[in-house]
Amino acid sequence: MENNKKVSRAAGTVGSMTLISRLFGFVRDLVIATTFGASASADAFFVAFRIPNIQRRILGEGAVSAAMIPVYGEYLNTQNEEETKTFASNLFNIQFTVLVITSFAIVTLAPFLIMAFAPGFIDEPGKFELTVTLTRWMGPYLILVGMSAFCMGILNTHGIFKPSAAAPILVNVCMILGSLILSPYLDQPIMGLAIGVLVGGLLQLLVQFPITLRNGLKLSSHFNWKHPGIIKVAKLLGPAILGFGVYEINLLVDTLLASLLAGGSVSYLYYANRMVQLPLGVFGVALGIAILPMLTGQAARKEIEEFRDTLAFGIRLILFITVPATVGLIILSFPIINTLWERGEFVRSTTEGTSLALIYYSIGLCAFAGTKVLVSAFYSFQDTKTPMKIGIYSMLLNVVLAIILMGPLKHGGIALATSLSSIFNAAALVFLMKKKLGRMGGRKIISSLTQLAIAVTLMGLGVYFANAWLFDPQASLVERIGILFGEITLGLVIFTCASWLMKNEELKFIHQLIREKKGTRPA
Repeated sequence: MENNKKVSRAAGTVGSMTLISRLFGFVRDLVIATTFGASASADAFFVAFRIPNIQRRILGEGAVSAAMIPVYGEYLNTQNEEETKTFASNLFNIQFTVLVITSFAIVTLAPFLIMAFAPGFIDEPGKFELTVTLTRWMGPYLILVGMSAFCMGILNTHGIFKPSAAAPILVNVCMILGSLILSPYLDQPIMGLAIGVLVGGLLQLLVQFPITLRNGLKLSSHFNWKHPGIIKVAKLLGPAILGFGVYEINLLVDTLLASLLAGGSVSYLYYANRMVQLPLGVFGVALGIAILPMLTGQAARKEIEEFRDTLAFGIRLILFITVPATVGLIILSFPIINTLWERGEFVRSTTEGTSLALIYYSIGLCAFAGTKVLVSAFYSFQDTKTPMKIGIYSMLLNVVLAIILMGPLKHGGIALATSLSSIFNAAALVFLMKKKLGRMGGRKIISSLTQLAIAVTLMGLGVYFANAWLFDPQASLVERIGILFGEITLGLVIFTCASWLMKNEELKFIHQLIREKKGTRPA
């Protein structure tokens, strides 16, 4: 129970900061949608931004931490302070050098990258050239986000989560300011967003770096590629990028294939993915980040029973949050997009295209979030090869399904393929982890799923009929916001009451944490 509380509190810290970041991200996307809609310049930016953004998510929210935390945690617990700091400074210098070289390569090879990631743009010279220019501007962001991920790994191992979780807020704020303040004065207004990305990335690093210097990092000239710790991190990092980055790489494939479809398809997928990222980032990524140090310590101490309990709890908590979120996003996909974004250059056809993509992406939300926790479990055993192998199979499945489904379903087929391949990925990881552990608290998970099915069915019926009766896409913005908020509130009330009547353990646990945080104790 105490371990679950520690994980929940850490996840709560990360999740609350991530929620604020996602809300600023929503404002950012609202500004972009209103200003640029699904135009050619918006498509160009989303393709160019996908390259550094996928690096941010893979490096900042997964691979670097997965490779670094187990090794750094091992040094912290088994070596003296001087040896630990030597390892950290050595890794800092090597990682910085690699990132500089990689960033230079992105800037230099930008035209070839766009040919590979958006081949549909080649026949549109203006769009292609703009995408190349934006890619070159945002190439150095890789250095900034990579070093931010390094700082996050150090801080999280020391139990410090808030600075790293809050830092991405700055990127969103700078992109908003770049769009509103710089764009109107530039020949290519979309360049204001690219400048915002760079400035935000710099601030994100500067916020964490001084705290990292006070907690485990000592700058020095150490540069030893053959250091045992560096070799161990290198062995873990390659597979970790593939294992943790399956979802992001699949999104990159989505962008590539969408560039072959009608104009605006890339933007539809981008806007829909942004909506899915809210619950995914707040809960899935947050719990994955919070649970990794806990699982790593339990695995290192051979506390297998505690490991099973922590992992099973993480899976049940993810399901408890993402299952109702999935149903809500599917039922309210059109009202959400219509209310939040349909104005300016974001017209009704854009709403309909984005809504379709959101429905199909939402199908995989539970798998997207669950994978973050399951992959962390494998990495805590310093096993990065298993998630990598499953990830490769998942990516191949995604490509095959996308090519098959994009014919009849257009961009919706691409989103559905990503969801189906992610469900395969999560199911395979559960199967293999069960073989490793022997059991994973399956009875409790099944019991929780049964209760979820009943509660979510009642919630879905209530929200569906309320939406059919009340929501009018032609009504005023204030009226639509009020009705949408009311429908979401109705769904939460029905789900919570149904779960409470069935004495759901996850709801009780969350309620107890809230009471303890307020300074009270359950009787």
